[in-house]
Amino acid sequence: TIFGESAGAVSVHGHMASPQSAGLFHRAIAQSGGYSLTQPTLATAESEGTAFATAVGCVSQDSACLRAVPVADLLAHQSSSPTAYLPKVDGSVLPMSVGAAFATGQFNRVPVIEGSTHDEFRLFVATMFVFKGIPVNAVTYPSLIAATLSVPFSTAQTLATFVYPLAAYPSAAVALGAVGTDAAFACNTRVAARLLARHVPTWVYEFNDSAAPQVFLPPAGFPYGSYHGSELPYLFDVRQSVPAPGLTATQEQLAGSMQLYWTQFAREADPNSAGSPAWAAYAPTASDAFLSFSGSTPQPYTGTAFAADHKCAIWGSP
Repeated sequence: TIFGESAGAVSVHGHMASPQSAGLFHRAIAQSGGYSLTQPTLATAESEGTAFATAVGCVSQDSACLRAVPVADLLAHQSSSPTAYLPKVDGSVLPMSVGAAFATGQFNRVPVIEGSTHDEFRLFVATMFVFKGIPVNAVTYPSLIAATLSVPFSTAQTLATFVYPLAAYPSAAVALGAVGTDAAFACNTRVAARLLARHVPTWVYEFNDSAAPQVFLPPAGFPYGSYHGSELPYLFDVRQSVPAPGLTATQEQLAGSMQLYWTQFAREADPNSAGSPAWAAYAPTASDAFLSFSGSTPQPYTGTAFAADHKCAIWGSP
């Protein structure tokens, strides 16, 4: 079993789509990797590399020149986008984008667990804006939507007014977190699940503990909720390496359920066992069979609750 979170989940998807990884694994778990279903081409990457080298003074594109560039200059010119560093479609390792491979069935067909967290993007609201001194408030809200989604200001204004109005959220930061979560993570996870389930057994989850401990970042002035990466302390004892608050008794119980699902899946290619609540396999033509990891006991989403909660009809996943 291979599994990973964030960039690690993108790597899992990449191995699934790469002919060169055929036969090297037998199950796959992708945690919060739906943000990258379409990868750029090798030509795009080479063009970006050329531009980067030129920007740091290496017009010759020479590796010796790049090695001599001060680290501070390299860091100053690197991209701050969470989607900047991705696998590339090169015709060999990746013959096509992950989403295209899943859609056409041209991938290494193994059972899959696919999932995301309910408030993924709140972490990025903190790192991309708050911690850089960029105010997140009613005045800046539409422009930050435009920056987050790379859309025209008029489109961002429509989203801010009619789809994600500030009146529906406790703060502009939480509202912006919902926009980024839905657009980049939640609904793309649903897209991946619907494509995969046509070809392989697929189980889909959403981690949704709003009180998950923040083990990576300082306070940001708004609740992180179930932020990007918040499920990791429930699967691993990260307290061994990261000073962080522990889990409550209820959270420890949830962690035990998640660990049982993951290990049972690794052992049997099915996360279900007598010791855990039933987790229905996802059926792309039926109601969304997501399992919500919250409270002490995982609960299934009913009907179209997940899609409605994340406004997936807006983001191309009706």
